[in-house]
Formats: sequence, C-alpha cells, structure tokens
Amino acid sequence: MATKTDDYFIRNVAGVAFVELFWGLGFPIVLESTFLQLFLKSLGASSTLVGFVPSLFIFCISTFPLFSTYLSRNYPLKRSLVGALHGFSGLAILALGLLLPCISEVDDVLILFFSAYTVFSILMGLTIPIWFNYLTRIFSESKTVPGLGYMMLAQNLGKIISSFFILKIVDTYAFSLKSSAWVFIATGLLFILGSLCFLITVEITDSAPSAPDKTSFFRHTRQTFHEILTNRRFLIYLAADLDFYVIITVLSFYANYATTYFAVPTAVAAGAFVAFIYAGSITVNILLGTMNLLGIKQKLFLSKGITLLLLILLTLIPSYFTFFIISFLLGIGRAIRNMVYPPSVRIFANKSDNTAYFALAPILTLPIGSGFPLLFGTVLDSLSFMGADAYRLLFGFSALFILATCYFAFKTDYERVPDTDNI
Repeated sequence: MATKTDDYFIRNVAGVAFVELFWGLGFPIVLESTFLQLFLKSLGASSTLVGFVPSLFIFCISTFPLFSTYLSRNYPLKRSLVGALHGFSGLAILALGLLLPCISEVDDVLILFFSAYTVFSILMGLTIPIWFNYLTRIFSESKTVPGLGYMMLAQNLGKIISSFFILKIVDTYAFSLKSSAWVFIATGLLFILGSLCFLITVEITDSAPSAPDKTSFFRHTRQTFHEILTNRRFLIYLAADLDFYVIITVLSFYANYATTYFAVPTAVAAGAFVAFIYAGSITVNILLGTMNLLGIKQKLFLSKGITLLLLILLTLIPSYFTFFIISFLLGIGRAIRNMVYPPSVRIFANKSDNTAYFALAPILTLPIGSGFPLLFGTVLDSLSFMGADAYRLLFGFSALFILATCYFAFKTDYERVPDTDNI
C-alpha cells in the first residue's frame, strides 16, 4: 500500500545516498577500521589498547543514546537534528587531524587520539538512534529495505574508493604523523560535507502528532525501559543479534593477526582488506537490498552462517589468500546485519517514533558489546606467548558464541502486530 513517503522515495534515496557516499569515503579510517588498528600498532599500542577502541565506541553509542531519545522526544521532524549531529561528529575528527602535527611524543599522540575519538563516539551515540528513526520515517515499511539497500550501496562504493587511497598513502608514507593528520583532516571534512546532504531529503509530519512530553529525564527513561523490558519479542531478537559484536571484534583484530603471523604487508591490510570487506557489502546491498531477495529472518540466519564460516577459516585455514576471502565474508556478514536491524526494530517497536528503541536497546547489550572486544584484546596480551594460537583459540571461542545465538534466532518472531500509530 502506497504512503505519502513513497511520493518522495527517489528524492530521499538520493539524499541519504549522498550522505552515505561522503561518509563512506571516511568510514575506513575511523569505524570498524584496519587503518586504526595499524596506526595504533605503529605507535606501539598493546592489543588491549587496540581492543579498547571498539569497546570505547560501543560503550558511547550504547549509553549516550539515553540523552538522545530524551532530547529528541519533542521534535516531530528530526532532519535538522540528525544533520547537525552528523556535522559535529565530523568536526571531532577534523580537530584530531589539525592538532596531530603539533604533537611529537607518542604518549601525547595517544592521549589526543583517544580524546578526539571519545568525543566522536559520544556524538555518534547521540546521532545513531535519531538517524535510524529518521530512515524508518522517510521510507515506508514496504520500501525500507530497498531504500537502505541503495543507501548502503552508495556508502560502500565510497568505502571502496577510499580503501585504494588508503593503500596508496600507507604504501608511500607508512604511518607518519603528517600523512595520518591529512587523512584525518580529509575524513572530517567529508563527514561535514555529507551532513549537508540531509537537506535534500523530505520528512512527512505525522497526521496526528502526539502531545509534547513534559516528563523528567529519569521518568521518561524509566517508562521507556519498562516498555522495552516487557516487549519479549524484541528482547529475543536482541539476544539473536549479539553476534554483531563478534563481527566488530574480528574486524578490530584480524588485520594484526594477518600482518604479524602471515606475512601480509601493512599497506595491503590497511587498503586491500578494506576493499574486499566493502565488495562483500556491495554484493549484499544489491542482492538482499535493492533486489530484496530472502525474507528478513532468512537474512538473519544467513548472517550467522557467514560469520561462522569466516571464523572457521580464521581458526583452521588462515593464510595470505584466505584473508581476502575472510575480508569479503566480513563485509557480507556486517552488511546483512545492518540491513536487518532497522526494519527489525521498527517491527518490534510497532510505533511511528521508535527512537527510544534504537537508543536504549544497546544499553541492554552493552556488557557483550563493549566487553567482548576488550576481553579479546586483554586475553591476547595475556596469551602472547602462544603467538598465532592465541588468536585461533579466541576465534574458536567466538564461533561457539555464534552458535549459542542461533537458538534465539530460531525463537525470533517476525509476525507483524497490527499498528496502532500513524506511520
């Protein structure tokens, strides 16, 4: 059934595609990035410190949405808010790049990096739930998956283009502070430029907007948590979705595994690995996104199967060539999850403004989301005497964790409950 939002489908696809194209050009530098792993290692950072990067990011995007949902609750139209938050996130990375050449001591560089990355992560924590809600508002339910498919296709095209630039920069300049500074400056500017593209999109006002919410922050948060904790179908889905954090953890460590023990050049790991990751993402965006093959639950299980396969390869058959296959599979697994998550939350929230679900759900998964990569890095440091076998042991454990989440995937019920809100 066509809705008003369908009248602006092409315009909205174009708008968010441009946003994600510019952000895609910068993503390989700061998010789920082999570049950051190798940049920190070049400064002498330990595996624990490398693992702290995704833990910090996940912690911030899991806790600060508490403020996001409260601050945005009385904004029926969220375009300006989501655009501004994207822009401020870009400013944090731009500031890192501008300040980096002013510092020479390694310890000071690490302090600057983690300070800027903390600000960036906090801003992303405020941004993500509003962004997810915005996407489910500007696309009707029937066109959410195709819309996200086109959007992510643009993002991943940007990522592939960026990965080849990274390959060239690292191959030529290694990880000098000057070259790294220029990389961070360019990334910040791309993020800011992308945020302006939200102006292209059109958001439809609810036909029957709700009355302003005047409750206090604590009461609002308590009421929202109660609603989510009594939504059994949603909680089961969250348990099924925990394997996403395994993918994030693998992305944070496998490049060091490859370069340390399997003679993979750092330039290849920083650039070519990323290109293969995004090639896998583009494959998913075309087949499961724009073409919308498979049902949403089938996509959920496909993601788990792909993740299990790549963990088996990392554990039993790691080699120079299989790392490219692993990179491709990582891209597929992550892209499927990113495609399944927004419409799943929309279905289980069953309301027009589901920002609170996007905001508070990560807090429930925070112990796994933030703890898994940090534990991974800490154990690697403790078992460093085992060499590559320490990685294999942890990748094998991760595969067992994925198998445990399959039980909840079987229990996840996507049968739609009749809507009570205006969509």
